[in-house]
This record gives sequence, structure tokens and C-alpha cells, in this order.
Amino acid sequence: MDFNMKKLASDAGIFFTRAVQFTEEKFGQAEKTELDAQFENLLARADSTKNWTEKILRQTEVLLQPNPSARVEEFLYEKLDRKVPSRVTNGELLAQYMAEAASELGPTTPYGKTLIKVAEAEKRLGAAERDFIHTASIGFLTPLRTFLEGDWKTISKERRLLHNRRLDLDACKARLKKAKAAEAKATTVPDFQETRPRNYILSASASALWNDEVDKAEQELRVAQSEFDRQAEVTRLLLEGISSTHVNHLRCLHEFVESQTTYYAQCYRHMLDLQKQLGSSQGAIFPGTFVGTTEPASPPLSSTSPTTAAATMPGGPSVASLAPPGEAALRLEEVAPPASGTRKARVLYDYEAADSSELALLADELITVYSLPGMDPDWLIGERGNKKKGKVPVTYLELLS
Repeated sequence: MDFNMKKLASDAGIFFTRAVQFTEEKFGQAEKTELDAQFENLLARADSTKNWTEKILRQTEVLLQPNPSARVEEFLYEKLDRKVPSRVTNGELLAQYMAEAASELGPTTPYGKTLIKVAEAEKRLGAAERDFIHTASIGFLTPLRTFLEGDWKTISKERRLLHNRRLDLDACKARLKKAKAAEAKATTVPDFQETRPRNYILSASASALWNDEVDKAEQELRVAQSEFDRQAEVTRLLLEGISSTHVNHLRCLHEFVESQTTYYAQCYRHMLDLQKQLGSSQGAIFPGTFVGTTEPASPPLSSTSPTTAAATMPGGPSVASLAPPGEAALRLEEVAPPASGTRKARVLYDYEAADSSELALLADELITVYSLPGMDPDWLIGERGNKKKGKVPVTYLELLS
């Protein structure tokens, strides 16, 4: 018990000394040992790595799980060291609702059949999302958390210890400086006219005491300097290990991108299959609507504006591409319509011709359209009553007969 009291008193004294040194430094009343520029750069690099790792980790968690309540629940399960319960993804939940709706509204009706097909696709999307979340959590989030909860905590602990060693060193320097100043003052020869003879003895005794104090302060300074240098070297090695952390995070980032690419590729294939299924049945359900190719030649348009659609519509084949090889100079006006296969179409939107091979369209006008062998299925040949011909995009038309 007595030993513990002595240790407690010693720790309290050290803490008080550090607090005094820190306060005097803040008010500019004490000198501070500065670290070298390379060490400061390592500290700044480590801090930046920690800050951005935290931000990337949090935002990736938001990407994988947008629901904040679910994220809090998963965090609590991890802190309690319990297994996180399996959660249904949004796609799987939507698939469940669609399947139940089809069962109640009639699975043999066109609407019910379509609901079942879409539900199956959404279920596959949900399963792909689940696999992506699992892969990203293990390959990307776990290494980031390991760095923050492991390596960074070790670095922070050693930095705090280095800071305390630096305060101890500067406190020893200040103590030695004060002892030397007092020793110099004590060794000053007193004035014979104003000082009694017995004060010579007191002066000599004080000088000896301050000399011992200087020796003791120098010894403490050497010990503090040695501990500071050793701690600075340990901290420097840990900070230089941030480069290895960057290499590891770079590898994990590549794995995250690969898993994300795989996920979106799966989603694209599932939706493409669904679009083909719906496209093959759409003609039977809506016979008055023209159904072109089920595989889009370009990403879906972000706006239904006719002007935007015209600007982003993929270009069709040139006039030369409509002609057989060796007859590139054939003009579109010279191409005769097929004997059969022409149909009437109503124009849905205004369309401005991009070049002389295309036909400008006006909304709600009726034109005759037909296709030629080898043409892009996204385009048709349009013809007005005045025999003016040109390529027209399929998406701007509704075939009537």
C-alpha cells in the first residue's frame, strides 16, 4: 500500500510538471523542442491518411447500406460481437411484393404474367446486390476498419507517449536553465561593506547546493533526452509504415472496383434478359405498337424531350452502307421500296434531320416506312406522299398497319 502511494505521488508530480510545461508553452513562456521537418511531414501524412480513410469508410457503408437505422443496428451487433442477422435486400422485397400481387390479381393475365417475370428479375438483382455487399465488406471495408482500429490506435498511442517524453525533456531543460542561473547568482562575491562576515559561509553553502542541483538536473536531462530519442525512433518507424498501408489499401481498392464491375455487369445482364422477355410479349399484348430490337444500342435516354432525344440518338448507317459493296455512290432517292412490307406510321415527336440522308419529321404526321436488308434495326426508311425519302429513327414512330 505504501509503495502504491509513493507511485501515485510520483505520477501526480510528473503529470503536474507536464501540465505546467504545456501551459507555459501555450503562453510563450517556455521553449519547445521542435521535431525535424521530415518527421513533421510523416505526421501530417499519417493524419491525412487517417482522416480520408474514415471518410471513405463511412461513405462506402452508406453506399452499401443507405438505411441509417440498419447501419446503426449492424454497428451494435459488431460491438456486441454478435452475428448480424440476414436482411432482405430492397430488390428481393420488391420481388416478393410483385409475386404476391400477381398471385392475387391473376397469374394468367397479361399484367400478372409480367409481374411474375419482373419479380424473378428483381429477385436476381437482389441476390447480386447481396453478393456485392458481402464481397465489398470483406475485401474493402474490413481492411480499412483494421487500419483504424489497429494500426492507427498503435500510432496514436506512441505519438501521445512521444508528446509526453517531449514535455519531460523540455521541463528538464527549463529546470537545468533555472539551476544554472541560481548557481551563477549564488557564486557572486558579496560586497564587504554591506555583508556580514558570516554570510560568506552561507554563500559558499548555497553555491554548493545549487552546484548539486545543476548536476542532478543535467543527469535528468540526459535520461529524458535518451528516452525522447528512443520514443521518436519508434514513432518514426510506425509512421513510415503508412506507405505499406497505402499499398494494402490500393490492392483492396482494386478488388472493390472489380467486385462493383461484376455486380453492375450482372445487373445489366438480368435487365437485358428481362427486356427481351417483355419485348417478345409486348407485340402480342399491344399489336398497334411497333416493337423494335429488344437490345438497346445505347444507354437509356435521361430525358424524354424530343430535342434531347434527337441530340443523343445514335447515328444510323450512312447512305453508302445501304448499298451493296462496290456501289457506295448509290443515292437514297434511287432505292426503290420493297414490293411488300411497307407500313404506315405516326410520328410521335418532332425530329430534325442530322444530314441529307435523314428525313425531318413533324409530330402526328403520317408517313410510309419500310426496312432494307442490312439496315440498322434502330432505323427505317421513311417516305412522304411527295416521294421525299430519308432515314428515320424507330423510337420516334408508332406503326399503325
